[in-house]
Amino acid sequence: MTLNATAHLTADAAATANPLLDTTGLPRFTEIRPEHITPAVDELLADANAALDRATSDAVAADYEALSAVLDTATERLGRAWAAVGHLNAVADTPELRAAYTENMGKVVEFHARLGADERLFAKYKAVMADPRSASLSAPRKKALGNALRDFILSGAELTGAAKERFAKLQDLQAELGQQFSENVLDATDGYAYYATAEELAGVPDDVKQAARAAAVKDGKEGHKLTLHLPSYLPVMQYATDRALRETLYTAYVTRASEFGATKQDNGPLMRQLLELRQEEAALLGYGNHAEVSLVPKMADSPAEVIEFLHDLARRARPSAERDLAELREFARAEFGLEELKSWDTAFVSERLKEQRYAFSEQEVKQYFTMPKVLEGLFHIVETLFEVRIKADEAATWNPSVRFYRIERSGPADGPLLGQLVGQFYLDPYARPGKRPGAWMDDVRDRWARPEGGLQTPVAHLVCNFTPPLNVDGVDRPALLTHDDVITLFHEFGHGLQHMLTQVDDLGVSGIAGVEWDAVELPSQFMENFCWEWDVLEHLTAHVDTGAPLPRSLFDRMLAAKNFQVGMQTLRQVEFSLLDMRLHTEADASSHVQQVAAEVRSEVALIEPPAFSRPLNTFTHIFDGGYAAGYYSYKWAEVLSADAWSAFEEAANESGGVLDVATGRRYRQNVLETGGSRTAMESFEAFRGRKPSIDALLRHQGLA
Repeated sequence: MTLNATAHLTADAAATANPLLDTTGLPRFTEIRPEHITPAVDELLADANAALDRATSDAVAADYEALSAVLDTATERLGRAWAAVGHLNAVADTPELRAAYTENMGKVVEFHARLGADERLFAKYKAVMADPRSASLSAPRKKALGNALRDFILSGAELTGAAKERFAKLQDLQAELGQQFSENVLDATDGYAYYATAEELAGVPDDVKQAARAAAVKDGKEGHKLTLHLPSYLPVMQYATDRALRETLYTAYVTRASEFGATKQDNGPLMRQLLELRQEEAALLGYGNHAEVSLVPKMADSPAEVIEFLHDLARRARPSAERDLAELREFARAEFGLEELKSWDTAFVSERLKEQRYAFSEQEVKQYFTMPKVLEGLFHIVETLFEVRIKADEAATWNPSVRFYRIERSGPADGPLLGQLVGQFYLDPYARPGKRPGAWMDDVRDRWARPEGGLQTPVAHLVCNFTPPLNVDGVDRPALLTHDDVITLFHEFGHGLQHMLTQVDDLGVSGIAGVEWDAVELPSQFMENFCWEWDVLEHLTAHVDTGAPLPRSLFDRMLAAKNFQVGMQTLRQVEFSLLDMRLHTEADASSHVQQVAAEVRSEVALIEPPAFSRPLNTFTHIFDGGYAAGYYSYKWAEVLSADAWSAFEEAANESGGVLDVATGRRYRQNVLETGGSRTAMESFEAFRGRKPSIDALLRHQGLA
């Protein structure tokens, strides 16, 4: 046996022993333990550092493929292992896992900060770009190379000496503080429980009360356990007739991770520090503020353009919002004798008003949306429009409720490729302790024509926090989704489709990678539109008891209520978007965060929350979610998605339905498959034949 063969067997044995070192297939989630993390990270970092040294040496030519073969293979392996650890930290948090994650995060961040600012590597990429042979690179590779050079500059590659060292330190500090921010939100959410009596829960739906009672029994407590996780919290705010109970839960919810709770969970100081560090980083790069840095790789050209867009949207929405609020206050006085509408009354009174005006309740609708039927309907839409098949698949998971699926080609033009694997995804739908709130899509691995040969297909995580299935009197009941839950599921699936259906083979621009952040919500918000189409809903609904589809009369009432309070909702989104931009454009914003919030609220909002409300303290999107100076992206991309949906409406006028395969094929080929290989505007224009217009959004939301 040769020495090389011995070394190869030793490496294989190490990978078998430590599941994080095995990146040949899917993550071995059931085997990953906290004690695996440090040795795996240390070994993978050593390999990545060695690859960086080799890539920047004379041994590797200034050639795209040569660099990728050495460096991308090592950094991608590190990235996949670390992503598995980060994912488990988000969905299956334990003290031991959190400690190991936190211990190693600094090392990983430090490496990537150093990699992104390495002068030798920057010079080599510039040499690749300057080489006349670069003209023959494919369009995706040219885009990936251009993005890389841009990102080197934004990562401080042109800095020297103390400035370069400080910039690297800033990356580490921001990662640590962002992680602490999210942990505080999770701990503050998980750490609260209120055990309500049956009398206090008057008006609350039976399934919510059953789940609350089961949770209390599990804790060995009397009464019904209410938490601040949305499946528990929101129905109480919408339906509980006990105003004191609503106030109690509301107060706990809006003061999470603030100075009103445990000192160690207060995110106030972390927000100030993060804003200061981002401002310092921008100054080192030669920019006036973090917002200017944030917008460099986005569609929007400047903070001023974003702010004007938001002000314009606020002006258009305000008349509708003022009518919404006047109606709500009058209804509260007439029906409930509430002379002053408090924040803990808004959801309750709004739900009653909607029920009276449109003669249905969310709870009535919920009985028709069982998780199995909704998934069946969602898969049917995707299979029909995008000419694929979705099948159950097998993989190790982190929780028994997680499911795994594969997507295969099925189109008439696929020919010999029929049945070929396109991508796979994990679906983790239900809320539970130790799982962070919210919903998101994340990548497990990207599509990539690997340098050593073979095509790596993409894999995604789709994570939600719905109410889990119940066992009632010994009978298992399927999970019931609200219509908003259904919209959320479709939204995250839209992100997943862009990641999984890509046909781009180059790392950095395949799937969702390289897509401008303010366009990244286009595929997700686009998918939401199907949740309002009768031809779609009748096939993804079945009453939990009778199996009957959603009645057309009930759908018509839902559709009539679609834009209920849309003016108020739009102003709420504009408020948070403007606040985000101001916090990241004003150099001294960190010293008076709550004052900035109050000023933006005074300018935009119609409802004044109580003085103790601290929504920023749980605003993980901008403090640990990649949306810093980018929260406006939701409204910006909504313009794109509404206009893209108009193409399906136009097709429906001809074919009689929105599931138009020809239009779906054009959308798949021009938007989903192209990923970040060209600009989002180029992809949009290829699909629509023109630039986007705000008219469709205003029309869809009744604001025109």
